[in-house]
Amino acid sequence: MTNPLHPSNTHRSGFVNIIGRPNVGKSTLMNTLVGERMSIITSKPQTTRHRIIGIVSGDDFQMVFSDTPGIIKNPAYKMQEAMNRFAHSAFEDADLLLFITDIYEKYEDNDPVLQQLKDSEVPKFFILNKIDQAKANEVAHLTAWWSERVDFQAVIPISALQRTNTAEMLEQIKSALPEGPEYYPKDQLTDRPERFFVSEIIREKILELYKQEIPYSTEVVVERFKETKTTKGENLVEIMAHIYVSRETQKMIILGKNGSSIKALGTEARKSIETWLESKVFLDLHVKVRDNWRDDERMLKHFGYEL
Repeated sequence: MTNPLHPSNTHRSGFVNIIGRPNVGKSTLMNTLVGERMSIITSKPQTTRHRIIGIVSGDDFQMVFSDTPGIIKNPAYKMQEAMNRFAHSAFEDADLLLFITDIYEKYEDNDPVLQQLKDSEVPKFFILNKIDQAKANEVAHLTAWWSERVDFQAVIPISALQRTNTAEMLEQIKSALPEGPEYYPKDQLTDRPERFFVSEIIREKILELYKQEIPYSTEVVVERFKETKTTKGENLVEIMAHIYVSRETQKMIILGKNGSSIKALGTEARKSIETWLESKVFLDLHVKVRDNWRDDERMLKHFGYEL
């Protein structure tokens, strides 16, 4: 039998959109499939704000994965409304949908997402995550509940973190994709520039180091990204980034006493950026206040949200 991930006479390709609620493991799954850090992974919900593409290619296939923001039930800001538009558009512009939930999530029959899945004519896979934490018969019960309500082409229990069944899932995805062209160069991993991922790494560290509302009130924009050399001839990337917050009090919290907090943030972010870029990094962080930017359409467009 031919391994679907190994060369054959045909080339299969397509766009595979990962959808689901916040914090069910969409970003972990994306990163596991692509093999690179494409999306922020933290224990806090609503960490993915934009659609992020990750590309997996072989001689005879190309899978273009799209990690979407988690669907927010009651958006409180225009920013969250924009995030929901990213997420809901994923139901329409895919060759294959990966609907992911986990063993802890509860859905009701009247949930709008359930109806969207029923109405969507795009082929769908049901992905049940975190099975490594499941109790006896829990996986069987949940997969049966979903299979009774939505016509899925495949039902795949996984642990994205432990990589359980993810290789088998890749094989099933490839088999489900149509014959098609190479949409991106085979060695390309994403459609986003390096500075986008740098801003995501900085935002990830804000999520890890600050509490309560602060992480959700910040946006990071890389204003300068310059590759140069040190005096010793080593590669150096000079980065200057602005951290936007909604209020002056939030700026003071980001800075900390005598600048101690932003110094710690800069140190942690620089280490991760250096690992990701495989280069020495000089990181310069600044904090700016933009009142209520999450409801400011002009600022949201500047930050890359589609309104």
